[in-house]
Amino acid sequence: MTTMRAIVLSGAGPADNLQVRAWQKPDPQPDWVRIQVRAFGLNRSELHLRLGYAENAHFPIVPGIEATGVLDLDPDGVLAPGQQVAAMMGGMGRAFDGGYAEYVVVPRSQVIPFRSDLPWDVLGAVPETLQTAYGSLTTGLDLRAGQTLLIRGGTSALGYATAALARDLGATVLATTRRPERLAELAAHGVDHPVLDDGDVAARVRELVPAGVDAALELVGTTTLPDTLAATRVHGTVCFAGMLADEWIVKDFYPIAYLPTGVRLTSYSGDAANLPAAVLQSVLDRLADGSLSLGPVTTYPLDLIPEAHRDIEANRVSGKVVGVIPATS
Repeated sequence: MTTMRAIVLSGAGPADNLQVRAWQKPDPQPDWVRIQVRAFGLNRSELHLRLGYAENAHFPIVPGIEATGVLDLDPDGVLAPGQQVAAMMGGMGRAFDGGYAEYVVVPRSQVIPFRSDLPWDVLGAVPETLQTAYGSLTTGLDLRAGQTLLIRGGTSALGYATAALARDLGATVLATTRRPERLAELAAHGVDHPVLDDGDVAARVRELVPAGVDAALELVGTTTLPDTLAATRVHGTVCFAGMLADEWIVKDFYPIAYLPTGVRLTSYSGDAANLPAAVLQSVLDRLADGSLSLGPVTTYPLDLIPEAHRDIEANRVSGKVVGVIPATS
């Protein structure tokens, strides 16, 4: 049996349940491909898996809903070995082993080819975050140039990326943080109006935009959703796309009392098919020439992924967290 190094989650529980192990190197079936992983983004989804919130989870499993690297094997010969690729979703890290490993096999339909000379830690930060940010702004909010956008959870990876894309579109961006020391971080990354989340963001927002914002992206969860709805204008739209607070159920939901009159509530959840290859390539090219930034990135080697989970759970990091596997692996 040929083995590889992988992070294996033995069961729901503390970060110590994530362990580096020798794991069987996977072989792709028809219509699947094998990727040699160079970097993988860490996402709230994997934290939910570890904490026991994921439905239909089975253990042991290699977590990770995304991976970035080079095509190692396509048994059907559709993709050439050495091609740079990103893969995401489609059951990664839930239905089958995911991206926290030296190699991963995925359905070819979940693979997006690209070309870039950027370092792997930068590349690994992009795919899933970009997919969700792009989909939230287009499908979830239909944001237009000249509109105002509120982002709840602005110092998350998705918050920074969405702010960058919205500003690039020509929108005015407001973004929240609960930590006063992070207001300057938001401003440094192009947010027009950093807003301290003191529990009444709607009041702070309406001091800046009296009629309410045109659009809002809810990334914190159902705990802050009523406040976000109250910050949005009549005929404005709130898109629910994240659960940083790990609260996603609205208890005793009575729509007429819960939803402000005329405010629209949507959601967004997508996968690789929702991120056009041309969009990924364009963003990578602009990251390379310095005309776009998706926010700060913190990297961890494979051996320190349990520590990365602790830092994410304790909200000690701002922006995207990426696991990096050296090219010599």
